[in-house]
Amino acid sequence: MGLPQVDLEPTHRDRLVRKLILLEGCANVVVLLAKVVVGLSTGSFAVLSDAIHSLTDVANNVVALVVVRVAGAPPDREHPYGHRKFETLAVFGLATLLTVLAIELALRAMERGEHQVIQHGWGLAVMLGVLVVNVSIALWQGYWARRLNSDLLRADARHTMADSLTTVVVIAGWQLAAMGYLWLDALFALSVAGLVLWLAYGLFRRAIPVLVDGMAAAPEALSEAVRSVPGVRQVRRIRSRWIGATPSVDVVIAVDPHLSTVEAHAIADAIEALLQKQYAVEDSTIHIEPD
Repeated sequence: MGLPQVDLEPTHRDRLVRKLILLEGCANVVVLLAKVVVGLSTGSFAVLSDAIHSLTDVANNVVALVVVRVAGAPPDREHPYGHRKFETLAVFGLATLLTVLAIELALRAMERGEHQVIQHGWGLAVMLGVLVVNVSIALWQGYWARRLNSDLLRADARHTMADSLTTVVVIAGWQLAAMGYLWLDALFALSVAGLVLWLAYGLFRRAIPVLVDGMAAAPEALSEAVRSVPGVRQVRRIRSRWIGATPSVDVVIAVDPHLSTVEAHAIADAIEALLQKQYAVEDSTIHIEPD
């Protein structure tokens, strides 16, 4: 069974998401400093390049904090449907970064050149500690992403997990290269690149339907639900789309032309309540026409 979601007001939810991202950003700064120290001390280009990835993570956290604040803003004149798609746009951006990261890993694996590193026991211990921290952050973010139903936290968790895989490649490449098994280092790096691409694909599948107004629910199921409301004679058009993580539905129905305005309005209210209960629709537009 999945974790129960926390029932919070949008404003409180966004505030909690910002706090979680801020805590993750602080952890990423510590990880960045640790990688820089190990990379400069050992002369490892791989560790220093991994530090660059961590610097990108810190930048992502800063961007995410701004995005969450913007996405949580109420509708305004320029954005009458709200700002929730800014969060989806950030998910798309993180998926793009994952793709770039995967390509970097693949290129690194296929490079012919070699780079030597100095073996330090304390350096290996620090990198293993960094790996534990990254995995812990990814699992922690994934937990809260499910509790808060936050695509941004979910995307960031996958990004952090991909960084953990990158750190595994760096550590394994460091050790295997020293032992002379360079082909295993390359093979492992290519495998991790494939996993990262799969993670990015999953994020693209979540973000792209929202950005291109893909349907939020099957129109046949929505029509059947609307027709079950007493007073609805016909469903003439029904459309759905996502606004962030929330579905939105537009419906055109036909009713008895002799109904009063109050009676027709009551039918519309019943449809809105049904859609909210069955499909968690917070934004619905019900247009009523005479049959």
